[in-house]
Amino acid sequence: MFETLEVTRDGRGVVTLWLSRADKHNAMSAQMIADLHRAAEDLGRDDSCRAVVLAARGKSFCAGGDLAWMRQQFEADPGTRGQEAGKLAYMLQALNTLPKPLIGRLHGNAFGGGVGLASVCDVAVGAETIVMALTETRLGLIPATIGPYVAARMGEANARRVFMSGRRFDAAEAVRLGLLARAVPEAGLDDAIEAEIVPYLDCAPGAVARAKALLRGLGPRIDADVIAHTVGELAACWAGDEAPEGIGAFFERRKPRWQGDAG
Repeated sequence: MFETLEVTRDGRGVVTLWLSRADKHNAMSAQMIADLHRAAEDLGRDDSCRAVVLAARGKSFCAGGDLAWMRQQFEADPGTRGQEAGKLAYMLQALNTLPKPLIGRLHGNAFGGGVGLASVCDVAVGAETIVMALTETRLGLIPATIGPYVAARMGEANARRVFMSGRRFDAAEAVRLGLLARAVPEAGLDDAIEAEIVPYLDCAPGAVARAKALLRGLGPRIDADVIAHTVGELAACWAGDEAPEGIGAFFERRKPRWQGDAG
């Protein structure tokens, strides 16, 4: 059904979307972006689905955007770059507005777009061993399309602590920043996710969907204009000089020019 996702469902109507590019640390390729968008739309229309868990196979939750996919944008025309950035932005919007509870199950590493995926969940629970970072600026990029969701989750003051620096932070700091609801031993992660699911099964699903939509409307504005702005910012990075240098340095296993000997 999906090339990059594994979908499981239990008898209660709880659906788990497993990111399934374990060999690539679940980096988001064009196909994974398309699969996630379609899964969100399908589950949104599925009356038998009561809750959705976003999880991942392998050692990492999500390493961010697939750099090979991003590298392709350097040679693309402006229209194509905008379309590709838009696919990422509207996938995130589809997950953020999914009319079902969306619960994130995080482990391993969650970098860049992985932080964005955590931010569109209604609640995210992480293993105590998780390492997180908004790594985009280290590559000459910015957290553009994920930015509205990261800011909505953390608040601007907290986001400023990690949004631009690219530094890594642990589970305890992720909880303090508001990105994770709590951190638990990895062996207890499934039980923690179950504890988040169970209360929803006693709630009217229509009321849950309506309450989620109401709350989203009361929160920070993430509308078509905001999304278009983030799409333009990401496309502009792809068209600039720093992203080709940063991503090229990654593939060539060297330091980008701005890092220098002290980097």
